[in-house]
Amino acid sequence: IWLMAITLIFFVITAFAGIEKEIPLNEVPDVVLKAAQKAVPGMVFVAGGIFQMGSNRGDSDEEPVHTVKVSSYYMDKTEVTQAEYRKVMGKNPSNFSGCDDCPVESVNWHDATVYAKKVGKRLPTEAEWEYAARGGNKSKGYTYSGSNTIGSVAWYNGNSSSKTHPVAQKQPNELGLYDMSGNVWEWCSDWYDEGYYSHSPQTDPQGPNSGSTPVLRGGGWYNYVSLCRVANRRRSLPGLRDDDRGFRLVLSQD
Repeated sequence: IWLMAITLIFFVITAFAGIEKEIPLNEVPDVVLKAAQKAVPGMVFVAGGIFQMGSNRGDSDEEPVHTVKVSSYYMDKTEVTQAEYRKVMGKNPSNFSGCDDCPVESVNWHDATVYAKKVGKRLPTEAEWEYAARGGNKSKGYTYSGSNTIGSVAWYNGNSSSKTHPVAQKQPNELGLYDMSGNVWEWCSDWYDEGYYSHSPQTDPQGPNSGSTPVLRGGGWYNYVSLCRVANRRRSLPGLRDDDRGFRLVLSQD
C-alpha cells in the first residue's frame, strides 16, 4: 500500500509542478518503478528506455549507431533449459542432452516460436534483445553482457570445453540476466536485413516485414570473443537446427 501511495504522490507532485516533458526512466525513483512491476517467476523486469543501438567498431551490419526507444517488458532470466523445453514439448532435441539445467539447443526458429506460443510468451525483437544485453537503463557500457572480461560472463570457445554449460553459472549482467553472451545463440523474432539500421523506426523496431533468415544474437559455446559482443548480429535459415542455437523469451508489460 505504501508503495502505491509513494507512486501517487510522485506523479501528483510532477503534475502540479507543471512538468510536461517525458521524464527519463533513469530519473524516476526506483521505488516508483518497482511499484509498477509485477512478479513474473523466472523473468526479469526490463524498464523501457532509450539507448544507442549498434557499434562503429564491429561489422558493417552493426552500423550506423542509432537511437532507439524501447518499451518496458519482461525477459527470461536464463536461456530456456532442456528441462523446461521437455516439460512443455514432451521431448528434448538437444545434442548435449542429459543436462537438465543446460540450455536447450538444436532448436530452430519455428521450434522456438511454437514453444513461445504454448507458454504465452514471445521471442524478443532484436532491439529488445540488445537493450537487455547492454543492461537496459542500468547499462555500464560493457562490450559483453555484464563485463568487459568475457570469461566472467560467458561460455565461449576459450573456456567451454566444446559444449554447453548449465545456465546462470557465470556472472549476470546489470539487470540480473545470465548468459546473454555465449553458451548458445539466441533466436530473435526479427527477419535479418543487413542495412536495416539505416532506416529502422526509432521506437520499438520490429525488423523488416519479410525476409528469409531470422536474427540470432549473443554468440555460442564455440565462438570467438568478437561474436559474443552485445552489438554483434548473425542470421540463419529458420528451419536450421544446430547445437549452438537456443532461445529465451519475453513478455510484454500489461
